[in-house]
Amino acid sequence: MSSLQDADDRTTRSTALPAGAPRDFVATLDHLGALRFGGEDAEAFLQGQLSCDVEQVSLRSSSYGAFCSPKGRMIANFLLLRDDAGFVMILSRDLVPAVQKQISKFVLRSKVKVSDASPVTVLAGVAGAQAERSLAQVFPDLPEGPGEVRSVPEAGAIVRFKDGRLLLALDATRAPSVLAGPESRLAPADARVWRWLDIRSGLPLVTVATRDQFIPQMANLELIGGVSFEKGCYTGQEVVARTQHLGKVKRRMFLANVSAQAAAGDATYSDDLGEQASGMVMNAEPSPGGGYDLLAVAHTASRERSTVHLKAPDGPVLRFLALPYAVA
Repeated sequence: MSSLQDADDRTTRSTALPAGAPRDFVATLDHLGALRFGGEDAEAFLQGQLSCDVEQVSLRSSSYGAFCSPKGRMIANFLLLRDDAGFVMILSRDLVPAVQKQISKFVLRSKVKVSDASPVTVLAGVAGAQAERSLAQVFPDLPEGPGEVRSVPEAGAIVRFKDGRLLLALDATRAPSVLAGPESRLAPADARVWRWLDIRSGLPLVTVATRDQFIPQMANLELIGGVSFEKGCYTGQEVVARTQHLGKVKRRMFLANVSAQAAAGDATYSDDLGEQASGMVMNAEPSPGGGYDLLAVAHTASRERSTVHLKAPDGPVLRFLALPYAVA
């Protein structure tokens, strides 16, 4: 069982998309990119670099995770898949070059090849019963549970999200034929719809604007199965483990709505902490209900007992919403 599935067992089960979301759609996810890790030492190498338990990722499962600096700050977070050729890391496209360069420094004598697979990989997202029926000819055995993966040789892989969405990582040469069915039957959606659904699902995405800002727990990564506390050492592990064992994390990622425009990297302020910025927006997208929905890292005490503002101490007030999992 993947760590993503483990996380599902600890949280409220829900397969319903939030109000305002299109029921059936297909979207090209140009904001995401892919790194491929091949070679006979790929598993051992990644196990020593990533926060998730790479050994538990199988051909039919996936895991969230993070690649951290020695100080435990996330350089990137990702969804990790395995295939017959190695591993594929799906992450923010604007971080692919930097992550490839940084993680390659640790290869040394390991038999590992790190390559940018973005040019040869088409990433797409679909949702709805019609979407699933339209994919049945290519993927007759669709994944059922959260984090499950199914692959078709030379075509690509498909991953099920907890809210029922499906993410496709397709070989670029086969992508047009695979997507022909969904695109002929479903309404096209902008990638912003997918990103908004990630926000409502409490799934963070580190980008250039938030790189090296947060330890994994600040982004709730261990709550969605992206951190293993049983595996051996990895880059940044000492800081991540110490934070966990000290008890309650002082800053956490929360879901909120705000009446003003918001963007990743925007500072947040709270009445109890004065004029010093106390948090940061991780991701933000326009909400169908008005304003912007966002994931913001803030002090838990401020979330519970104060008022949190966007961009300035007297800026627009964040109205906090319920995440689909419990935040301790």
